[in-house]
Amino acid sequence: MTSVSSEIRPFRAADLGTLALLAWMARNEEGDGRTPCLLACSLGDGPDGPEAASAAVARLLDEMGLPVGGDPVDGTTRPSLKASMLVVAGQIVLQMPHVTTQVTPPAEWLKAVGKLGYTYFMFTTRVCPTTGPRRPVEGVELAAFAGAPETTNAAAHAYLPARSLRV
Repeated sequence: MTSVSSEIRPFRAADLGTLALLAWMARNEEGDGRTPCLLACSLGDGPDGPEAASAAVARLLDEMGLPVGGDPVDGTTRPSLKASMLVVAGQIVLQMPHVTTQVTPPAEWLKAVGKLGYTYFMFTTRVCPTTGPRRPVEGVELAAFAGAPETTNAAAHAYLPARSLRV
């Protein structure tokens, strides 16, 4: 007789695989300005493959209290949010439970986030296509992935405040 264990395996950051962090500017809903956006996604290269990486992202989002496919969480009014963004020396450092990752955004993005004080953040359970080990697609393919309904519907959405070091 075979039995299935209902034991939940502890979260392992390695299950996420490589996390890609992508910064870009999008037209705002009013169409009169541009909003700095930040997308986090796995490349699906974790030890158990893309499906396990997607499941690991979903578990992390659940642990953080960020609903997949729901309305954006307003992190600017929720200091207990378990995700934070530090902008320092031209870099974005994204901190979440078990994970810290960083990227150098375009200068236009830094200027916009400095003016607004936040970014529109998405963390999708959809695995990003790659062009090789640890390299997400770029250009047109990346824009198609980031803007696809399959990507945005499989994502948690939040307004993340931009924090900086105080000296």
